[in-house]
Amino acid sequence: MSAADPFARFEAWMAEASKSEVNDPNAVCLATSTPDGRPSARMVLLKGVDPRGFVFYTNLESRKGGELAANPNAALCFHWKSLQRSVRVEGPVEPVSQAEADAYYASRHRSSRIGAWASQQSRPLEGRFALEKRVAEFTLKFGLGEIPRPEFWSGFRVLPERIEFWQDMPFRLHERNVFVRVGAGAAGDGSEGWRTETLYP
Repeated sequence: MSAADPFARFEAWMAEASKSEVNDPNAVCLATSTPDGRPSARMVLLKGVDPRGFVFYTNLESRKGGELAANPNAALCFHWKSLQRSVRVEGPVEPVSQAEADAYYASRHRSSRIGAWASQQSRPLEGRFALEKRVAEFTLKFGLGEIPRPEFWSGFRVLPERIEFWQDMPFRLHERNVFVRVGAGAAGDGSEGWRTETLYP
């Protein structure tokens, strides 16, 4: 693992978290902003990481989908309590490709694919029965056939400009290492590098 490669470090930490966290080591707090600039945060699941960025999927008509359409910038915060570690990521956001979205959607459990069609995410729900009724309707509609990915369901990739690794240390003298992207190229095109620094706790 190169000390100058934040993705290698992240993947090493994630591998350790996968062994020690009881549930969802890939859970991450996603922060966006409302049109008037107020912060908005919720938990999502990381579904991919590569040298370009961090990928998650959602209903594009959800609150977070609308906020990212209006302001395509986001922050992520991973916290692994069992390891006393966290990672913060900040940067612009771009949609994943159609091929990526199709491939991930196809990998989901059939019930989850039906759920993507049934859920009008973030909109008022008059009662649990209404949701169960929509699930039944789409289950009947698709029968035993293929379930195509809805046009309103896809993913985003956070293109990190800043990644901070935090490690708990005795007496609250924590270790904080920051990677800041430098270079003229677009995020992930190979022409940029990373500047590193250590912060006071």
